[in-house]
Amino acid sequence: MMDTKDNPDATLAPCFAVLRGELAGIDAPRCVEKELMQAFTRQFAPRKRWYHALSLPQWGTAGALCSLTVVAVLLALSPHRAVSVSGQPLVSFDNGAAFVALDTLERIESEPDAQLVEADLPRTALASIGVPVNPDNANDTVRAEMLVAADGHPLAVRLSSTN
Repeated sequence: MMDTKDNPDATLAPCFAVLRGELAGIDAPRCVEKELMQAFTRQFAPRKRWYHALSLPQWGTAGALCSLTVVAVLLALSPHRAVSVSGQPLVSFDNGAAFVALDTLERIESEPDAQLVEADLPRTALASIGVPVNPDNANDTVRAEMLVAADGHPLAVRLSSTN
């Protein structure tokens, strides 16, 4: 007789042997096993991290867009230096008009006694800086503000209005 106090499974061993014998011929259909494995994987598989949702080309595109945005913001926020002569800004935007430099910026900055002069200039004289000229308006004048050096040499011009 077996001692069941030393080995409690000894009393169950004949029952398990009968059960194994009965179940040996029974197999679960393949689809059941497949569905059980998929359900197990869905439930216990490690979750994807948020950064795994994008592929490498998508990350590259996102990085390029972010870089372009940063460059655009930096350009928009960067300080723009205004050239000044005698404390007055030389190149500035006033009601949409800007001075157009006729000489080098070094020459304009180094001029100590530059003066702002208003003048009516012939349209043909301003053709070299992009003022449109045709036979109908060739004799017209254009009102302009000019930055003139002490020796009378024009340094910069800003067009005010046409006459």
